[in-house]
Amino acid sequence: MKIASLFSGAGGLDLGLVQAGHEVIWANDFDADCVETYRKNISKDITLGDISDIKSSEIPNADVIVGGFPCQGFSQANRLRFDADPRNRLYQEFRRVVRDKQPLYFLAENVKGILSLAGGKAIEQIKSDFAAAGYRVQVRLFNLADYGVPQTRQRVIIAGTRNDLDQELDFQFPAATHCKPTLCAKTGLKPWVTISEALEAFPDPDGSHNLPNHIYSLYKVTNRNFTGHRRTDPDKPSPTILARGNGKGGVCAIQHPNNHRRMSIREQATIQTFPLGFEFVGKMNSCYRQVGNAVPVLFGEHLGSMIVKTEKLRLVA
Repeated sequence: MKIASLFSGAGGLDLGLVQAGHEVIWANDFDADCVETYRKNISKDITLGDISDIKSSEIPNADVIVGGFPCQGFSQANRLRFDADPRNRLYQEFRRVVRDKQPLYFLAENVKGILSLAGGKAIEQIKSDFAAAGYRVQVRLFNLADYGVPQTRQRVIIAGTRNDLDQELDFQFPAATHCKPTLCAKTGLKPWVTISEALEAFPDPDGSHNLPNHIYSLYKVTNRNFTGHRRTDPDKPSPTILARGNGKGGVCAIQHPNNHRRMSIREQATIQTFPLGFEFVGKMNSCYRQVGNAVPVLFGEHLGSMIVKTEKLRLVA
């Protein structure tokens, strides 16, 4: 299917969709480093600029519109109300493009906190908004470790199917492929991939290597019960890879499983399931942020495979 991507960032979701067999015909982001990373690794068909300044008529028609609209206004850590946070206007821009372009499907990704924001009223408003735009809407929370991503990253997918499609053509969410090790005997699924397994073949970034972006933050390793400062358990999936800073403008990289330093950009990109040859453009903090904001490529591929399955059903019908 033909995909239009909003808020594409470095392109984790888009790359996964491409790997599943889709074609991204147009993408957009306002961050110059993200756009250069995208052009270097995925496609030249990306527009730099604020989506608010781009008319719907300037966006090509697509079968599916995807986007992880910025999550700052929806985070549980943000105390501003849904309707008071100006950053949520970008959600309205995503809705505007979907309403105007009327793709067969849309997929939107966001943080877990969106489900409980304003006592659950925010997600109900979002569902109502897309229903008014002509879509049947489904919402589901995922732990991406259940899909082979070596990370306990919880994210919400909002999926819409255009009302004129038969209900049997509604988007189907992918089934889990992995599970908590203690449940594997019961479920028959594979055990979660641990951070040690994901990084076992990595050379020391201070030694000889030819890996792009294999440099790391010197931000002090401290073991406190606080996000980004907790010890990393080498026998579990990684904690959530972060995109936010330490309060002083820098990104707080997760500790390496040996807990002797922060993970390198390349290591965190591997936890986000980017290919080893995928090169991020920009200064260290920018690259860390691009990695942390991304949808893991492998999960994007899982979503893309379900779009393929749905499209086959549509063509038969």
